[in-house]
Amino acid sequence: MTGNLPVALLLGVHAHQPVGNFPEVIDDAHARCYKPFLETLNHYPEFEFSIHFSGWLLQYLFDRYPQDMDLLKTMVDRGQAEIFGGGDTEPVLAAIPARDRVGQIERLSARTRHLLGATPQGAWLTERVWESQVVPALVDAGISMVTVDDYHFLCAGKVLGELAGYYTTEEEDRRLDLFPISEGLRYRLPFATAPEAVKYIAGMAQDNHRAAAIYFDDIEKFGIWPETHEWVYGKGWLRQFIEGVLATPGIQTMHFGAYRETERTRGVIYLPATSYMEMNEWTLPAEQAHRYARLVDNEKAGGNYEQDKPFLRGGIWRNFLMRYSESNWMHRRMLSLSRRVDAVPTARRSARMTELLYQAQANDAYWHGLFGGLYLPHLRRAVYNAIIGLEAELNTLSPNSPRRSEDLDFDGREEIFLQNGLLQIVVREDNDAAIIEFDAYSLQHNFADSLRRREEHYYRKMSQGEQAHAQGTGIASAHDRLRFKHPVSARDLQPDARPRALFVDRWVTGQLAVQPQYVPSTLEPEEVIAFRAEVPGGYVRKQYELADNRLLVKYEARSDSRARLETQLNIAMPSCDGFLGRYVFEGQVPGGFGQVLELESMSAIILEDGVLGGCIEILCSRPARLRAAPHHTVSQSEDGFEKIMQAVTLDLVWEMEAGESDLLIAIEVSPEARQRYCAPAAIATQVAE
Repeated sequence: MTGNLPVALLLGVHAHQPVGNFPEVIDDAHARCYKPFLETLNHYPEFEFSIHFSGWLLQYLFDRYPQDMDLLKTMVDRGQAEIFGGGDTEPVLAAIPARDRVGQIERLSARTRHLLGATPQGAWLTERVWESQVVPALVDAGISMVTVDDYHFLCAGKVLGELAGYYTTEEEDRRLDLFPISEGLRYRLPFATAPEAVKYIAGMAQDNHRAAAIYFDDIEKFGIWPETHEWVYGKGWLRQFIEGVLATPGIQTMHFGAYRETERTRGVIYLPATSYMEMNEWTLPAEQAHRYARLVDNEKAGGNYEQDKPFLRGGIWRNFLMRYSESNWMHRRMLSLSRRVDAVPTARRSARMTELLYQAQANDAYWHGLFGGLYLPHLRRAVYNAIIGLEAELNTLSPNSPRRSEDLDFDGREEIFLQNGLLQIVVREDNDAAIIEFDAYSLQHNFADSLRRREEHYYRKMSQGEQAHAQGTGIASAHDRLRFKHPVSARDLQPDARPRALFVDRWVTGQLAVQPQYVPSTLEPEEVIAFRAEVPGGYVRKQYELADNRLLVKYEARSDSRARLETQLNIAMPSCDGFLGRYVFEGQVPGGFGQVLELESMSAIILEDGVLGGCIEILCSRPARLRAAPHHTVSQSEDGFEKIMQAVTLDLVWEMEAGESDLLIAIEVSPEARQRYCAPAAIATQVAE
């Protein structure tokens, strides 16, 4: 140490579980991380630290593990733990309306006051996504300081030697203090050995100034990431680190608030819109991400990376809404419902509406990289559960019209909404004319919630065989690992050429196969959506209609010769390839959703799902040849590359004779599981009812 004052170690951890995550996952996280972390810190009352829990997780832990969480309250009461706030369900604040930013922050602050007796002054920014427009909401909700990465400051022209304190920014005349999280500490805690980490912190001292060693990162690194539970607790890393810090005269643990009270701001700063550097790479489309990675590698090879990385900016978080149409659609649906909630008079607005809206704003299902849950069906399902449940609540006050059209997702094409109070479908006015959303209000489920396969930047790691490396003599970070949870083939990585929707059609005559180019039909009744496509030798007309709990899809075709009509249904069933999802055909169970099923003649089949708590039945007026198979995507997580089932893909084929012909398909939704078989002779009558 060269200075006269000890380094102030401002150590914070952030705990979060996505809304909708499996209880067993949260329980495991508590057992391997939250509980031992709090128990260890409780043994060292003089070690001050800061901690943030997202509201949904905090409430879950207090409800399920009150004795363990009492340890946290004890540490708050004795002044050891400083509580940070933020958005209650962990939204990306920049991606939600200003009114909801304030509401989300105030909701979590109220929760921490109730459960912990602490009103936060500081806030955790989800994924450290910074846009200056969030400042007014933070300040108006009672927050006066936040933490973001030192990378944010470097992008504003600062250098590392200037980042051992805090700076002040403003927006609309609101003041907010900003603390730069040290990347060097993020990559050392807890991956380097405890003595190495302590030495690094002590070496951050500055002459004639109390330097701050600033750390704020995921608590899951301390027990949930691969190898970390044994490393942090079994081998005693956390205990060794704490004792090493306390035994070092050149280090003093402090709260962020206390440091701010004793040290002046280092001046005004305005940060660009950015997140941490890895996130900025993840937001880019694959080809651009390849180029970005090559640029970074070239800078590293040339020895210029550390000084030039502020100018290797990458993308911003909102790029995820550009890259993934599924994410953009969820986001636009959420925003439209936020407007409807805001329009409800306060006296008529229920607490349930606010709760569902905030759940729909949880960040996890909207993005993807090494983390993020866009590829995880159960997290997208949680968002849609909230969206559909909220829409049902709002419809009791002011029902949507049976049919409406708007370009909700700003793609230049109208989406047509058709609903009858029980079901809702959304059809995009593009050439596919397929169903992109299929909601059952009784089940709060979107049967069209699938995800198409895309090329991802990290696929190249599988072919290049990049391997993990550790920090010094410690363990490797999840960012540096290459593991396979499942075997992955080249076919698994092949991008989809067409949408993963319902009723994606193909018309085959002889050796010629075409995709019908549908255009909207005019002068149709208000209660139907109809399209027509010219095909070689004739035409195809497709019509959608809702009748109680049934979706009716009618095809009319005219052909000069024999032809084949094929349609694909990608149906999101919550059980996916779990044991609670199965097909029922002619009173028998020929297999589960994770298996391939082929039937030469199918007039009725049931998809029964124990997780959903209901089923759907597909009825055809003419027998179809059926091939059903699971639709998987390949994604990357901290545990490695994994194949995830997104939907069941049903390919239906009908042989059409020359001349005119028609076909009626019904999808009946039931909130109860049932196994019943409809004899083929009764299908046409039943479908028409």
